[in-house]
Amino acid sequence: MAETNPAAIFDVAVIGGGPAGYTAAIRGAEYGLKVALIDASPKLGGTCLHVGCIPTKALLFNAELWDQLKHAAEYGIANIGTPQLDWAAVLKRKNDIIVKHAKGLDFLMKKHRVSTLSGFGRVTGPANNGIHTVEVESAGAKSEIKAKNIILATGSEAKLLPGLKADDRILSNIEILSLPQPPRSLIVIGAGAVGVEFASIFRSFGAEVSIVEFLPRLVPVEDEDISKELARLFRKRGIDTNTGAKVESVERTADGVRVTFTDANGKQQSKDAEKVLVAVGRAPRTEGLGIEKTKIEVERGFIKTNEAQQTAEPGIYAVGDIVAGLPQLAHSGAMAGMIAMAKIAGKPYRPLRRDRIPGCTYTEPQIGSVGLTEAQAKEKGYDIKVGKFPMAGNSKATIVGSHDGFVKIVSDAQYGEILGVHILGPQATEIVAEAVAVLELEGTVEEMMFTVHAHPTLSESLLDAYGAVMGMAINA
Repeated sequence: MAETNPAAIFDVAVIGGGPAGYTAAIRGAEYGLKVALIDASPKLGGTCLHVGCIPTKALLFNAELWDQLKHAAEYGIANIGTPQLDWAAVLKRKNDIIVKHAKGLDFLMKKHRVSTLSGFGRVTGPANNGIHTVEVESAGAKSEIKAKNIILATGSEAKLLPGLKADDRILSNIEILSLPQPPRSLIVIGAGAVGVEFASIFRSFGAEVSIVEFLPRLVPVEDEDISKELARLFRKRGIDTNTGAKVESVERTADGVRVTFTDANGKQQSKDAEKVLVAVGRAPRTEGLGIEKTKIEVERGFIKTNEAQQTAEPGIYAVGDIVAGLPQLAHSGAMAGMIAMAKIAGKPYRPLRRDRIPGCTYTEPQIGSVGLTEAQAKEKGYDIKVGKFPMAGNSKATIVGSHDGFVKIVSDAQYGEILGVHILGPQATEIVAEAVAVLELEGTVEEMMFTVHAHPTLSESLLDAYGAVMGMAINA
């Protein structure tokens, strides 16, 4: 990361160089503000770029291609012999993608004249005459910069179960992305997005995979129908799923690991594997930031903010994974960063709404969702109408050889407003963008039933799902 001499008082000092932080910095520069970006890592990009979203999705794309090659003959591709997995090449491609985009961020900082400082940034207390002091520690040396505003964007880190430390067999998202070879067997503890994505990846590459989840279903934040169908499809793929299961112990064996858990029926079970991935959530990185010297309010380590991302300490904002009540998603953090900068610059903005933030899980098949689940809509007192359209009825899904899954629409029965869209199927993470726009614009079922969707496309499945709310899907 390039160093820039921070001579003058900055309009904004951003602490943290992940998606929330670097997006905020760029937007601030676009508003004409003088911005400093402070990051403790040698390269910008944060968890998402280096050991999170980007490398994981790179591996998922490789896994998708690998799955397609298994059925090459069905697509008329003959005489390719037996495909062989070159894991070193897989890792190199993943790493090349990371390097490319890290260099891209350095270029963007220079382009927008954002001053970048390498080091651990911390606040030193309230502002003095409207000016904050940020301490920057790098290689044992400390320096200070001055800024009128501070944005905290320090991100999160993987949680481990009590008593566990990551090593060559007990893995977090960091270690599993640099394994010298794909494991022959893998136990995944936790069935959120991270857990099910790695389960999907390594099952595609031939590993025996078991999932152990404490809650009653896979991907528990999703609509129950999504969870139920994903579990069915995972079992079909040969992934062993254990929900409602409490992990009792994780221990190293002579040649792997053993996970002992109490299953949903109260019976104790043990499973052995070469590796175990612990994917039980992420903790906010707020320790050591100096926030205890301010009025900033904290809840279980997460920082409380208002709708403009302001904390209780004047002039200090928080965005991304450290914010209480917001999902720990790169796109959520990036938008929060843009909102904070708009507030600082005195520009118009729209607050983040939890029910307008899409969730994307890149399993096979993919999950894309936004808005209220059926259960949430009922809890909020809505009289609802639901439509569901199977991907098996979509011609493009058949063309691409992936027709598992469905689109589910949750709508308000009285006015027809679309309250939630839940997609399980090919490219769900792409076609959910339409649903986000529809909810943001408070679209209705009737309006979307008469919105032309190109044929044949995967997004056309949404048109049939809107129609299904009224019992009028064309292709089902």
